[in-house]
Amino acid sequence: MILPADSLLKYDNPVLVSKSTSRKSPKGRLLRVSALPPVDSLPVPPPPMPKSAPAEATKQENEEILNVILPPREWMEGNQLWVQQVSSTPCTRADVVNLEELLDTKLQQRQARQMGICPIRRELYSQCFDELIRQVTINCAERGLLLLRVRNEIQMTIAVYQTLYESSMAFGMRKALQAEEGKGDMEKKILELENEKQDLQKQLNEQKAKCDAVEKREAEKRQVEEKKHNEEILFLRRTNQQLKTQLEQITAPKK
Repeated sequence: MILPADSLLKYDNPVLVSKSTSRKSPKGRLLRVSALPPVDSLPVPPPPMPKSAPAEATKQENEEILNVILPPREWMEGNQLWVQQVSSTPCTRADVVNLEELLDTKLQQRQARQMGICPIRRELYSQCFDELIRQVTINCAERGLLLLRVRNEIQMTIAVYQTLYESSMAFGMRKALQAEEGKGDMEKKILELENEKQDLQKQLNEQKAKCDAVEKREAEKRQVEEKKHNEEILFLRRTNQQLKTQLEQITAPKK
């Protein structure tokens, strides 16, 4: 018989619920017969003392609540349906110590990370918490139901954090892709601006060269004009002096 994965939650022996009549084999009959009685109940105990009706009703109610809180496992093996319910046996202090040791052992065997996000560690601690709920529910169904609310709240909070983490990762990936796409456009724009800058720098250099040539030409022209102007002034001064001298000679009285 192929059993489901081992768990920290304590279960009773699996029970064969139904099987196909077309595949009756000694093996199938042997499985059904061997699965029905638990191993611990092979030695026939002495007849129990008669219990009161309220105690039996309370125990039955606790078992029903336990099955609601922790549903039984079901799996198919061929055409056979097997069901395994959680154990309703009260726990002892040794069971709790054994649970702690088993938890540490499984954490080491499955190489769970001690820090950070680890699905393996979360799964094992969830199984351990379910086992504690089972142990408490057997003795007090109300405390078990309260622990169930605590477990559901924790799972809901973790699910919200997981959704938030996944959405933030998706948002970060979208932003990274957008930044990567914008990076190409930005690099292209930078290249265009660099080319435009080089063209403008070239035009600036040409205009500066033209401006220097014009300034040089205008300076030379101004020097020529100043020289010509000075020569004209000097000529006019000499002419004026000559005319003045002639005028003085003409106007001067004769002796």
